[in-house]
Amino acid sequence: MSTKRVNTTATARLKQDYMRIMKDPVPYVRAVPLPSNILEWHYIVTGPENSPYEGGIYHGKLVFPREFPFKPPSIYMITPNGRFKCNTRLCLSISDFHPDTWNPAWSVSTILTGLLSFMLEKSPTLGSIETSDYTKRQLAAQSGPFNLNDKVFCELFPDVAEVVREEQRKRAEELRESTNHGLTGQRSRLNNGQNNVNGANQGIFGGALANIFVILGLAAFAYTVKYVLRSVVD
Repeated sequence: MSTKRVNTTATARLKQDYMRIMKDPVPYVRAVPLPSNILEWHYIVTGPENSPYEGGIYHGKLVFPREFPFKPPSIYMITPNGRFKCNTRLCLSISDFHPDTWNPAWSVSTILTGLLSFMLEKSPTLGSIETSDYTKRQLAAQSGPFNLNDKVFCELFPDVAEVVREEQRKRAEELRESTNHGLTGQRSRLNNGQNNVNGANQGIFGGALANIFVILGLAAFAYTVKYVLRSVVD
């Protein structure tokens, strides 16, 4: 079979798989080929609910050989995720690490479904890493901003990129409001504290004056009594 014939077969099959994905999407996963090269596909996995990846957006790619579907693709994860190494070929039963177990009937949808399933497991393999659920959640929160620095991600998934940007704008606004509210509260507490100090000072000053008046009154009374007694004696 000639290289041209094989390449034509791969192109036809991948176009068919793309139409199938558009019609029947894989849950939590989107994938599109590069406009300039149908043998390279990019995907995003949205972290499923109730998993350590919830809220995360994970970008990766599939690189198909010219012999596809008779040979499996290479699978890569680009976004830090806590499950797989980044920019490293992943050793999965659906990847080019295991051509002996590859089934030509498997489609791009099959590959992506298998990838998501393996991502949610904890089985070790070449290209996988072990991290805590806390670390995975931290990476999930950081995944959106990370992806915005990837030109290919922004070009192939512009709607997702815009959602991430909008979320960043909202968080920035919430942070500003929270900061302003905190500063306002701090100023209010400082003013109240100053008022309390002033009130305390006024209270001390007023008390001192009262004591002075009492002393002066007692002195005047004593002088009057002394004067009266002297008058009586005289």
